[in-house]
Amino acid sequence: MDEEIKKLLESNLSLNKENNEMLKKLVIYQKWNQIYKIAYWVIIILSALGAFYFIQPMLGNLFDIYTGGVGTSSIKSVSDLKNIGSNKEVQDLLKSLNN
Repeated sequence: MDEEIKKLLESNLSLNKENNEMLKKLVIYQKWNQIYKIAYWVIIILSALGAFYFIQPMLGNLFDIYTGGVGTSSIKSVSDLKNIGSNKEVQDLLKSLNN
């Protein structure tokens, strides 16, 4: 074999070994990068759910204030509205307002 070809083959072999090492490092980097991305999104989603869990009671109170407390009112049905006129205290109040 010619000496020049032998040197070219040796340099090619050394470049291939170096290239193979860099490719292995690149594959390892990509795997870790994928793991970090998954962990990143898991942390974001869990923190959002945790924040909603702690803010939910305040949001419920805010919603009750906005709706005027209709759902938690003492009047539960239409029959309660019909019976309000027969209440003696309400009748006395109406009489005092008419006078």
